Amino acid sequence: MAGLLTARVLSDYYAEVWILEKDELPEKPEDRLGTPHAFHPHRFTQRGKMITERFFPGFEEDLVANGAPSSLNKTAYNQNQYGIMSGPYQRNDIKFSRAVLEWVIRRRVQKIPHVQFLARHDVIRLSTSADLCTITGVVVRERGSSEQETTFASDLVVDTSGRFSKLPQWLADMGYEVPRPDLLKVNLGYSTQRYQVPPHLTQLTEQWDVINIAGQPETGSFTGVFSFIENQVAEVLLYRPGGQFPSTNAEAYKQAIAELPSPLIAEVLEGLEPVSEVKGYRVPELYRHRYEKMESWPAGLLVLGDAFCIFDPIFGQGMTVAAIEAEKLDSCLREQRNHPKAGFELRVLRHLQDVIEPAWWLNCAADLQWEGVTYAASEPLQGITFGSKVMNLLLKEATTKKNFQLYGLYWTVNTLYHSPRAIFNPQMVADILNASEEGQYLLTELSGESGRPLAEVLEEIIPFKE
Repeated sequence: MAGLLTARVLSDYYAEVWILEKDELPEKPEDRLGTPHAFHPHRFTQRGKMITERFFPGFEEDLVANGAPSSLNKTAYNQNQYGIMSGPYQRNDIKFSRAVLEWVIRRRVQKIPHVQFLARHDVIRLSTSADLCTITGVVVRERGSSEQETTFASDLVVDTSGRFSKLPQWLADMGYEVPRPDLLKVNLGYSTQRYQVPPHLTQLTEQWDVINIAGQPETGSFTGVFSFIENQVAEVLLYRPGGQFPSTNAEAYKQAIAELPSPLIAEVLEGLEPVSEVKGYRVPELYRHRYEKMESWPAGLLVLGDAFCIFDPIFGQGMTVAAIEAEKLDSCLREQRNHPKAGFELRVLRHLQDVIEPAWWLNCAADLQWEGVTYAASEPLQGITFGSKVMNLLLKEATTKKNFQLYGLYWTVNTLYHSPRAIFNPQMVADILNASEEGQYLLTELSGESGRPLAEVLEEIIPFKE
């Protein structure tokens, strides 16, 4: 998805754009071997949807034409450790599988006359200038061919090869000093099964948008999520960080659903027929590369998407971050075209890190609450314990008081529609903390004996400015 979005952006600035793809491109919506996580639930957050709509106007109409349902006015049931928030979903969002979304977007990109696809080819290495200061293209090899190599010359190479990116090693082989990535060692696992809704139960597809039963770090319970994709198919996800994985055995999986803090998903599944085996996926660690810290960076090279940073999939941020990065690349290219400056590529990487930082921080604040999750980086995380406490107190206040406005703020920040500063500003933090004894104690701790202003304290401990 990062590659398709990037190609769309580049098509406005370059006479010829090539997408080099290691997989065979399917002739209908199907998961590719190169995306082993594609079977599991995917979504755009509202911000990701808006950006994608800008680049591909009407793309959701294509999803609907492929059988994807709308969420509008269907029940969204969310249960957390503080209670239940349930009500009609008020936006016309379209639900889809990754295969259908990718199919729809790829077909749009394929219609751009000067964008070309080369499938079943691996990028073997970068080609460079003699002084190794400029990337001049890539060397590729057709899959199944051990000998013949082809060089593609280019003005700009963008690595969107995801979590299988070889860029750190390529840069090191060229003599560049590559910083170690920041690592959130989540050791998380999730398992998914799909179900066909029979004709006599199709009312379920009109009743439900999502049932989300959040796992609790205190008890170590699984998170369970039920939702629909296209063509009357439902899917259930079980998830947990910290090294205790949901089973891929059908009976054990069914039992784990029955043991969730609410029986609702198990009840809704009665009468639905499994149409897939239970498939699992494991993520030992999340990484954030720190390319923007490098003292030198080769001209003609950029990196976006999962090749730069990966996120906990439970928050649904990955494709949205890729879309925001594509939008940022668009603005950087426009500025460079109008006002050319040296060091363009490294400047873009720094802007992309500004995009990544809030999502990474929110991931860490959530996942480090789980036993077995640790963090390793050259610099300590700022404000994470404080951030976790504020987010939990906000969720508690919103859920126990049935404050849908506050609950909406919690999710618009977690889904990147609003900056975390919408919560982590002096007025909002004061309101959240003053709502409970626990929060008042934390507020006193923050101010200390000197009674420092809250704005000054937040400026020190919150790592992002917007």
